[in-house]
Amino acid sequence: MTLNDELLTQLGDPGLEQIAGMLGTDPATARKVVEAVSGTIVGGMARNAEHPDGAEALRSALDDHVDADPFNGDVASLTRDGHSILGHVLGGQGTERAAAGLSQMAGINTGTIMKLLPLIAPMVMSLLANRAAGQNLDAGAVADDLNREHQALPGGLGNLLGGLLSSIFGGAVPQQGFPYEPPPSAEQPQHQPAQGRSNPDW
Repeated sequence: MTLNDELLTQLGDPGLEQIAGMLGTDPATARKVVEAVSGTIVGGMARNAEHPDGAEALRSALDDHVDADPFNGDVASLTRDGHSILGHVLGGQGTERAAAGLSQMAGINTGTIMKLLPLIAPMVMSLLANRAAGQNLDAGAVADDLNREHQALPGGLGNLLGGLLSSIFGGAVPQQGFPYEPPPSAEQPQHQPAQGRSNPDW
């Protein structure tokens, strides 16, 4: 079962209906949007984890998300955690680019996608953390798992998200690894951790 399958299972019909209401669409469309959002987050993690230091920092960060329950948390705390995760995975400007790209794909307002991204990010992080702990995955195994996850996306969606991620990462893995630090011209996330080290806020 992929992380996206697990995510949809955890959300269930009530969760998808809530997201559909937030997006102003039907549950079937909401399901596709969630798949695209989670695919973007997983793809961003996979890009960061291609760098050994990034994989190690991500694996360390996952330990702080084991047994978390983002599916029953309050929206405010979930959003705060989500913004922190997105800042690491995509960077400030990268998150905005992701939202704009997903908005075009889904025909949903960019601002609404910006609200959904930080809600989904902690859910993906929690599911990956529990998998890594349950299967005793080391950093390299987590990186391999994320690559398999990204490759498991349906062909059309996989190609679209691959192009979106390339526009965010410039077609290459950031040499400083995970967490991703955007170029100097980009909006810098607050409390940026030292290069190649896990952020204690995770």
